[in-house]
Amino acid sequence: MAANGTERSAMVVFGEDWGRHPSSTQHLVKHLMHDRQVIWVNSIGLRGPRVSLVDIRRIAHKVKAVVGAPKPVRSAVQENATDQTTCIEIVAPFALPLPSSTLAGSINRALLSRQIRRRMATRRIKTPLLWVSLPTAVVVAGTLGERALIYYCGDDFGALAGVDHAPVLLLERELVEKADLILAASDVLAGRFPPHKTRVVPHGVDVELFTAPAARPYDLPTDRPVAGFYGTLASWIDFALVAHAARALPEWIFLLIGAIQADVSALDRLENVMLLGPRQHEELPGYVQNWTVSLIPFRNTRQIHAANPLKLREYLAAGPPIVTTAFPALAPYRDLVHVADDADGFARAISAAARSPDLSHARRARVSGESWAARAKEVSYALDHILDHRG
Repeated sequence: MAANGTERSAMVVFGEDWGRHPSSTQHLVKHLMHDRQVIWVNSIGLRGPRVSLVDIRRIAHKVKAVVGAPKPVRSAVQENATDQTTCIEIVAPFALPLPSSTLAGSINRALLSRQIRRRMATRRIKTPLLWVSLPTAVVVAGTLGERALIYYCGDDFGALAGVDHAPVLLLERELVEKADLILAASDVLAGRFPPHKTRVVPHGVDVELFTAPAARPYDLPTDRPVAGFYGTLASWIDFALVAHAARALPEWIFLLIGAIQADVSALDRLENVMLLGPRQHEELPGYVQNWTVSLIPFRNTRQIHAANPLKLREYLAAGPPIVTTAFPALAPYRDLVHVADDADGFARAISAAARSPDLSHARRARVSGESWAARAKEVSYALDHILDHRG
């Protein structure tokens, strides 16, 4: 018997922790949930825990989330609606974060299946689409009565920092074999998967958020030009490159926004470098619209080679000039950014960008049709196509 419309469109999504950072999966699901029931399952981990303060805090946060009552999150478009199909239910799962353990995988399969089926029953969902963004969730494949399995791949898990690469790649291989549809965030990622069931869905941008004029934040300097960056300050950022540029351009302020997750000692003694710490996503347009030049100082790594960074389109939508190191996802926008090949070139590019003709309108126009709503429409079409062929 064919499922009704509501049942047919229901989704169980395994992603990172909801609200932890605005990932591409979250951006897409926020639009997909306007007319689909969604059960979102927080991350079950991509590596085993270490003996560190960061991991202890994360474990404590996970335990607190598990024992706390989950809360539905209303669709932004239909926030006043009362129908259960207009909200997403967040599940903080109880699972063992040990991707290299076969025993842990078997235990997680039973634990997760039981937890999710309970939530499905309360929403009268019997045959959902199963969407997996993290390979460790492949353990539940086949246990939820899913109509189809979707793998959304936004990163190269064989190179991503903070991942137990070998066991996660084995799980990804299993996921690729079982998936009915693979959605890849870049051409490089798509090239790793069977072409007959793989579709490239580049990242989008919250066009309205980043193009609507935003007030200048109080802590953004006004007396000197500012070269700015936002994002996690992690191992894929070339801090030596930033330090070289800061020394070469002492009349500039180099302002970095984001949680520190790497050694930033190269920047510690530089008086014209400011580390502001993290800011809410909604606050970022005020910074990027009002600083002088936006920076993407990525290292040349396998992870970055496959990446399609969200900040690229957000920077473009905001308008100011962009100085970046090279990576493949730049290709459609290369005429609108300044690309540097080395440290000296990066500093020169910052100066040149500040003096360059105003291309803010062209940058905004280039990404005006690349909203997350438009990307979600592409994805929704692909999901419906799979369901149509499943009957």
